[in-house]
Amino acid sequence: MSPAFRAMDVEPRAKGVLLEPFVHQVGGHSCVLRFNETTLCKPLVPREHQFYETLPAEMRKFTPQYKGVVSVRFEEDEDRNLCLIAYPLKGDHGTVDIVDNSDCEPKSKLLRWTNKKHHVLETEKTPKDWLRQHWKEEKMKSHKLEEEFEWLKKSEVLYYSVEKKGNVSSQLKHYNPWSMKCHQQQLQRMKENAKHRNQYKFILLENLTSRYEVPCVLDLKMGTRQHGDDASEEKAANQIRKCQQSTSAVIGVRVCGMQVYQAGSGQLMFMNKYHGRKLSVQGFKEALFQFFHNGRYLRRELLGPVLKKLTELKAVLEQQESYRFYSSSLLVIYDGKEWPEVALDSDAEDLEDLSEESADESAGAYAYKPIGTSSVDVRMIDFAHTTCKLYGEDSVVHEGQDAGYIFGLQSLIDIVTEISEESGE
Repeated sequence: MSPAFRAMDVEPRAKGVLLEPFVHQVGGHSCVLRFNETTLCKPLVPREHQFYETLPAEMRKFTPQYKGVVSVRFEEDEDRNLCLIAYPLKGDHGTVDIVDNSDCEPKSKLLRWTNKKHHVLETEKTPKDWLRQHWKEEKMKSHKLEEEFEWLKKSEVLYYSVEKKGNVSSQLKHYNPWSMKCHQQQLQRMKENAKHRNQYKFILLENLTSRYEVPCVLDLKMGTRQHGDDASEEKAANQIRKCQQSTSAVIGVRVCGMQVYQAGSGQLMFMNKYHGRKLSVQGFKEALFQFFHNGRYLRRELLGPVLKKLTELKAVLEQQESYRFYSSSLLVIYDGKEWPEVALDSDAEDLEDLSEESADESAGAYAYKPIGTSSVDVRMIDFAHTTCKLYGEDSVVHEGQDAGYIFGLQSLIDIVTEISEESGE
């Protein structure tokens, strides 16, 4: 266990970082917050924290980078607006890895810290009018939390039209309904407990979406079993029922959330876990097809890299003794921003000057290739119910590999392969 986790006190004079909603969260009930451009944070669960600190080396490329622990407080500003502030733990500056907040939109006189120089750096000041408007909007959203949640249950698949000539990534921040729901619920929980407790530990993790301009994110709940060994009878029965009534029981995987930008139609599509639970196996396959579709055609160039990474992950998990990744998810991420295509014999000046529009108009006249390399990320997340014999204190010790999770991976490989073959690849 790290010194950061054992340290109970916050550095007395440290300044905090204002945490914002992570706008690309598409599934899960635990709130994920944006610490800075490359770092996220979420409530610390001892079992998940232990997983990251004892992670086998061969699994690291398939999980977010773990960056340490911070203390988070629920606070009100001078106008009594609610916010969450992260502080370094006492004597533990070093756990905050590469936390440069300079690229964030400053929203107050809060400060940020760095582990390289043990001092605090000041951010730019923000106009008070902007701040008041921002927190007024947040307060209104907080009051409407319950009715928004009920609306979200009914609106399981949402489409938004965006201005294609504008900044799509900035528009995306205003549309993701699941992210805002999780953020408001976290604020509400901490507010209700504020009289008894106002200091929480959060873990810092790599922001897997930071290198994508318009992240398309698929959250898949993996395995044929979701409840942990420590679940109550009621909780276990509820999770078993969800698996039996979804594709989890049949193919070992179900959709937990999806966010897709379809550049061809100029639409953002969001699918939540309630819709994912209702899908048949054929519906699951159609959802995957939709995830890799840009509104005009299937992004076939993404399928090969996805299959390669899924196959590599399956091989790694087959070597893991005793691990059970109950209720864990698998993220698939790619960039919805499509890069222009250029003729293979174009010279350097042509490559610089060719616009996306001109490439589309001249398609078919030459052999073309996309500028840059299509990148797809596949990562495991959410380990609050993971168990392994190395943990020691668990009453139930499993032997061998996690067959349910591996079964789900193989099903996923088979379905993506079918999509690839049927599309003419």
